[in-house]
Amino acid sequence: MRTIPQRIIAVALLLGALAPNAHAAEQKLRVVASFSVLADLVRNVGGDRIELTTLVGPDGDAHVYSPTPQDAKTIAASSLVVINGLGFEGWLPRLVESTGSRATVVEATKGITPRHGEGANADKIDPHAWQSVANVKIYVSNIRDAFVNADAAGSSIYNANASAYLQQLDALDREIRSGVAVIPAARRQVVTTHDAFGYFADAYGISFVAPQGISTDTEPTAKDIAAIILLVRAAHVPAVFLEKLGDGRLIGRIAAETGAKIGGTLFSDSLTGPGGAAPTYIQMMNHNIRELTRVLVD
Repeated sequence: MRTIPQRIIAVALLLGALAPNAHAAEQKLRVVASFSVLADLVRNVGGDRIELTTLVGPDGDAHVYSPTPQDAKTIAASSLVVINGLGFEGWLPRLVESTGSRATVVEATKGITPRHGEGANADKIDPHAWQSVANVKIYVSNIRDAFVNADAAGSSIYNANASAYLQQLDALDREIRSGVAVIPAARRQVVTTHDAFGYFADAYGISFVAPQGISTDTEPTAKDIAAIILLVRAAHVPAVFLEKLGDGRLIGRIAAETGAKIGGTLFSDSLTGPGGAAPTYIQMMNHNIRELTRVLVD
């Protein structure tokens, strides 16, 4: 009988040891998230069980995003595409259709009661539902259920991850409410760049006025800005805040003509990179309530 060289046996053993890892990598659920805030929620639920790609990354503006050819390839190769919905990603349905992808599109806001914009935007659905932690708990449940349906073998992992993250969200909600409670009721009014905080206002009792509409691709008219200046003066709005994705010149003009204090930066539509002030959803919300409290408390 011919003897098998020891070197061949060693290589075979090595390949055998690597095979489970290669198989595990192949079995990862390929998931696409439309933008950075949503991607963070997806990551917390999916953990190491998924391979995640984010279309609009940190510091990106999903309102005005232009898809790339690589985005189409990414979607075509995915199993799930997780979107916010409520009209936020107006560019995405056509992109998914154009790829011929069989990926399941998961609308994270399913089951959430949508609100509408203010004033001239009263006929438009406000897509910024993640500004309410209670809504984000619904996002997480929808994402968990979609993962379990797509990958039943990982159901225990998805359920455990979601449960742990929901507990963190409960703690976050308590922290926000504690922060708002120390702000005098008469000072719970601010101006921001665009109308992105309506769900936050409804949930936590701080009034937001914005010169832009619910999308950053709208431009306020001179009449809009004049009306806001009159409102700020009449209501004695104490502060105006910049937004990471907004135009600071608008805020500067309103502050100069009303005497309102300029606060720090609030994050609405996007997270930052790892070194920034808001690299996760929870850190974004904590940052925002700290800035509001710092400026609005006498």
